[in-house]
Amino acid sequence: MQRESMQYDVVIVGAGPAGLSAAIRLKQMAREHDHEISVCVLEKGSEVGAHILSGAVLEPRALNELIPDWREKGAPLNTPVKEDRFMVFSRKGGLTIPAALLPPELHNKGNYAISLGNLCRWLAAQAEALGVEIFAGFAAAEPLFNLDGSIKGVATGDMGIGKDGQKTVNYQPGVELHAKYTMIAEGVRGSLAKVLMEKFDLRTECDPQTFGLGIKELWEIDPAKHRPGLVVHGFGWPLDRETYGGGFLYHLENNQVSVGFVVGLDYRNPYLSPFEEFQRFKTHPRIRPFFEGGRRISYGARAINEGGLQSIPKLVFPGGMLIGCSAGFVNVPKIKGTHTAMKSAMVAAEACFAALKAGSVGGDEVTAYPEALKRSWVHKEMHRVRNARPAFRWGLFLGTLYSGLELWLRGKTPWTLRHHAEDSDSLRAAAESKRIEYPKPDGVISFDRLSSVFLSNTNHEENQPAHLKLKNPSVPVSFTLPMYDEPAQRYCPAGVYEIVQDGAGKPRFQINAQNCVHCKTCDIKDPKQNIVWTVPEGGGGPNYPNM
Repeated sequence: MQRESMQYDVVIVGAGPAGLSAAIRLKQMAREHDHEISVCVLEKGSEVGAHILSGAVLEPRALNELIPDWREKGAPLNTPVKEDRFMVFSRKGGLTIPAALLPPELHNKGNYAISLGNLCRWLAAQAEALGVEIFAGFAAAEPLFNLDGSIKGVATGDMGIGKDGQKTVNYQPGVELHAKYTMIAEGVRGSLAKVLMEKFDLRTECDPQTFGLGIKELWEIDPAKHRPGLVVHGFGWPLDRETYGGGFLYHLENNQVSVGFVVGLDYRNPYLSPFEEFQRFKTHPRIRPFFEGGRRISYGARAINEGGLQSIPKLVFPGGMLIGCSAGFVNVPKIKGTHTAMKSAMVAAEACFAALKAGSVGGDEVTAYPEALKRSWVHKEMHRVRNARPAFRWGLFLGTLYSGLELWLRGKTPWTLRHHAEDSDSLRAAAESKRIEYPKPDGVISFDRLSSVFLSNTNHEENQPAHLKLKNPSVPVSFTLPMYDEPAQRYCPAGVYEIVQDGAGKPRFQINAQNCVHCKTCDIKDPKQNIVWTVPEGGGGPNYPNM
């Protein structure tokens, strides 16, 4: 069976805030200039928003520019922030830092506590009303190239391939989507972005990207404890002083609270478990009371870009561009990336449209995009905070002092701190590390991985090749188990990886791909970079209702 092909002016991979903003801006420009263009958005989730997970407190600056009348159009920004609390936690207590002492980046006046998934669903409706074609449940599995080496578009994955790699009776070949320009908006650590960065050497002039793992739950709490618009951020316990991270609580509408925890993936102790640290965080005396008498609704996890301005790669390549979190537009100390991702996409769309209107047939580098981005408020904002995250390599105390100083100085120091290593290189040997004994979950406030994954509504077609691949199947047992006590058992927040005993009593590395919530942590943190995350069949993975 031959692949069918479809032709568009622009193909966008990923229906997150960046991909949808790019699509909307392209169609807006087309209407403004009476110059019709065709735009397609591919989304690997079963529906738009199914794979979207973020805190989230939204700064509406980009949305104000993209859709100024979003209030009249019913955008789901229902809970304005009314109160900020920033805390430093000890084991049994904590200190609330007065708002007057916090730098401007840490204030949330004018922002909204939202479900980013619901915002994306709304953005998709706006895009479709403008004529954008959105195909959910179709995973872009590979980039396609023209004879001159420029990107031609993407192909969706074949359906109906069995575990043995053979075609089943349900086999359907993927579809090729050809475009003059292809925008990559997969989000953090996208599989196509990885391929394209390597092919076009997009990372040769930037620092290594560094990441965090964000784990989140949505709760319905006792109405008497609900404070709509309350935003709580904090750091300290339960993490040690050499590990970057912290927790948050965002009080939404309808007695719902988002609670989450982020751990920097440059952590050093191989015995650390981000999932268990999150469960401990919820038991803190300042946090636990919010959830007593409540119930957990949903659970999920996702990697986060933390490298900042100095880790953003070259943004354009022949025939295409990286936008949003595929490139790394996250303001780390502000704990926000949606507004910057959206704006980067809008700038890219404007540059792309100008090229199309001028008669381009594609295949070139749209250099007007990175040039315009450098003049935008995104670059200015990220330049101001560029030194905050790398300062934490000096530890929690010095990192906090220095980053606070940088934020008050608004980034006016004449130097730029660098990221020198990949997160996969940060682990100490297990023999040199202290084992962490985590408490058993109580089933009331803290929980285990499997019951948590159940709440993510994760599902993959069982009869398909595993989308988590090992470059060398022997490495987990021969190297990472004796050297690091196989940290995949702990860094995965979904229980995908296990060391089990075979029939002869020897250790065996087991992959439970069905559990995967697509967080990409294994692809980032594996010490040998032996685990490779690839897309499963379209529609597989989590199905977040309103995360």
